[in-house]
Amino acid sequence: MLETLEKFGRVLTETNGLRNALSRALSQLHCSIELEKSFVALVEPQLETLTLYATEGLSFSDYRKLETRLNKGLLKEVWEKAEELYFDKLSKEESFDYTSHKENAKLYAVPIIFQKKSIGIFCLETSKENLSFPFLRVLASMVSQAAKLQWEIAKEREKLHKETSYLQQEIKERYNFDNLIGNSNAMRQVYAQVSQVAKTNVTVLLRGESGTGKEMIANAIHFNSLRAKKPLVKINCAALPDTLIEAELFGYEKGAFTGAYKQKKGRFELADGGTIFLDEVGDLPMQTQVKLLRVLQEREFERLGGTETIRVNVRIIAATNKNLEEEIAKGRFREDLYYRLNVFTIFLPPLRERKSDILLLAEHFLEKYENIHGKHIKRISTPAIDMLTSYHWPGNVRELENAIERAVVACDGQVIHAYHLPPTLQMAETSGTVPQVSLQAAVAALEKDLIQDALKTTGGNCAKAAALLQTTERIFNYKVKKYGINPKRFRQ
Repeated sequence: MLETLEKFGRVLTETNGLRNALSRALSQLHCSIELEKSFVALVEPQLETLTLYATEGLSFSDYRKLETRLNKGLLKEVWEKAEELYFDKLSKEESFDYTSHKENAKLYAVPIIFQKKSIGIFCLETSKENLSFPFLRVLASMVSQAAKLQWEIAKEREKLHKETSYLQQEIKERYNFDNLIGNSNAMRQVYAQVSQVAKTNVTVLLRGESGTGKEMIANAIHFNSLRAKKPLVKINCAALPDTLIEAELFGYEKGAFTGAYKQKKGRFELADGGTIFLDEVGDLPMQTQVKLLRVLQEREFERLGGTETIRVNVRIIAATNKNLEEEIAKGRFREDLYYRLNVFTIFLPPLRERKSDILLLAEHFLEKYENIHGKHIKRISTPAIDMLTSYHWPGNVRELENAIERAVVACDGQVIHAYHLPPTLQMAETSGTVPQVSLQAAVAALEKDLIQDALKTTGGNCAKAAALLQTTERIFNYKVKKYGINPKRFRQ
């Protein structure tokens, strides 16, 4: 009996799928103890009726009869009352007219219990020998454990499937064209080009300074393309040393070099059916450029140290902040590779050439980081806005995002002022926009900032603004005249 239990349990744990596992386990049980017929019925989660999960030794007509009588009579009582049942004269019981009707046949029915709750029944018919109920209880317990385990696995899979679907939808919405920020003429042209190229499979080359949003545009192209449900694999060609970039792109075989203990797929293989984004493609070493040229032409390659040719169906989006024409002239970039990549080129303008987008981007980053850092900031003050729009932004959108995050962290009120912004925006050496001033001039600038902010809050009402700053209206009007501020500018 111990050997039988061991085999029964091994089949249950090693077989995928609950129904398949139970069917194989019952078949193994029939071979071990010579049963006539057997079946397992379980109450599925969120249902109130028994369902046949596995049978052995039943004909098709027997199976149909059993289905109709499963939730009636004595079998139902075994499940509902969690009572064991034993019959040795089956032919006289109408409830079991699907059995063999042999004179010496005996039927055993035991409830399947999990955490003190009956979740099904386990029935065996035999004419060879008497079975003990303790033995059957162990079998039923093993079935209950397997059932609950498989149900939990199925529940987790369903949960993961829902989460994956949700994340895919969220990513699609996040990189929707409508969510790209900017309404300047330069960006409108970019959006038009992205819309044109997204639904195609052509190679795209994104060009622009560092921090202009090339990766975001690559995401938008992929997630609005026909390959949106396939992988988007990204690799920064400048981040890896020359000795590793080829192995990362194309993979390697076991033993290809010291430390290659097993085969590894490259990024092109992982992106099969989807898109690969080659960031900073202008930094690729010349030897790797030759292999990349072949992939672009033939869509095939060999792993490092291998001889098998691997074909891939992959779309290539490349990006660079370098002047490729100059790199070609200096012999650092292959001309033939340039023409292969330069099928559809999109130039991303620097932030200094799209001044009208600065405030939109700043407000977007303000909303993003006030949620992250738990702040409640209503707006950006006028002098701070002037400072943002006057700065030349050598780091482009990435620098602007960092500046707004720094301001959110530094701000302890509901308004971001100029002094909350990074020092790089306020120093003449770096920005050329804020002159070096004396203490008196700095105090005057702060006074002017506070007055403008008060006027903006009160809609240009000088009396209310003076009260807000806890000063007299006479002093307030004197300061307004001194700093050349026009209150009408702030009226609705």
